[in-house]
Amino acid sequence: MSATVSLLLDAKDIVGESILWCGDEKALYWVDIVGKRIHRLEPENGRHDTWPTPDFVTSIGMRKDGGFIVGLSRNVCLWTPDGPFEEFAMPEPDLPENRLNEGRVAPDGSFWVATMQSNLDAGGSPKDMDRQSGAVYRIDPTGHVSQLTPNEYGITNTMGWTRDNRFFFADTLANEIYMFDCDLAARRIDNRRTIVAGFARGLPDGSCLDADDRLWNCRVAGGAAVAGFDGAGRLMHLIELPASWPTSCTFGGPVLSTLYVTSARFTMTGDHLDMHPLEGGLFAVEGVGHGVEEPKFGQAPDKFPSVSEIA
Repeated sequence: MSATVSLLLDAKDIVGESILWCGDEKALYWVDIVGKRIHRLEPENGRHDTWPTPDFVTSIGMRKDGGFIVGLSRNVCLWTPDGPFEEFAMPEPDLPENRLNEGRVAPDGSFWVATMQSNLDAGGSPKDMDRQSGAVYRIDPTGHVSQLTPNEYGITNTMGWTRDNRFFFADTLANEIYMFDCDLAARRIDNRRTIVAGFARGLPDGSCLDADDRLWNCRVAGGAAVAGFDGAGRLMHLIELPASWPTSCTFGGPVLSTLYVTSARFTMTGDHLDMHPLEGGLFAVEGVGHGVEEPKFGQAPDKFPSVSEIA
């Protein structure tokens, strides 16, 4: 497998995250957590729009009737571009020291979010963490919140559902990627096992699955790569990137054959950025396979598409 990497947008995101492909618009959406903004980019013509957010913005997903579901620092909101952020759910009203982090629409049309002890002060500077208090939550289209795991994770990252009822998840601080058994109908995940531990290139951040249920995992904190793992945690491919903190990825483009990767420049010094000016950029990777269509909040797809259906 031979991958080709190019810079798509010099976004200079402080913490780019939660990228997704909107096929209806032929556009990418993603967030800059600390920059408090949402991006939209049409790769074909280069049109780029941004919207400010009222708080740290941690995740974004599409809704079936248009617009988006958005994770802020504490609240999950409904949002339409140029409109207000309407509060929809608060997963942890009793844990004010926690914040939201990863969030993604699941194949059953629910929105899953994960929390962590906040590592940001009010101005967006790093703050020390002293406990593992993150958990995974499911939010249904009525706004009902159910907790899926204990509060035992450090920095929660990666969400991916396979076609044979497994769920990928990761803890960045532990440098571990997990697999759960997943019963979407029963709204339950269990039987956690560690499939990747101590991988030497950086730490696990956001991920996406391809049409063969392989996990493409961004290796943040100096990893400068996206690692492709199979369901058993075996390394299948390593994509080298010209940015040291890749953060999130998704497949997009006309046949979902381009892997788009966000990155961060959080905590980096001016000298480092002078020497590595592409930190915080958005990258396009060709030649690593095909993805699957992103689910929409409130709508469950009939089935997962196969490679032959999208190629």
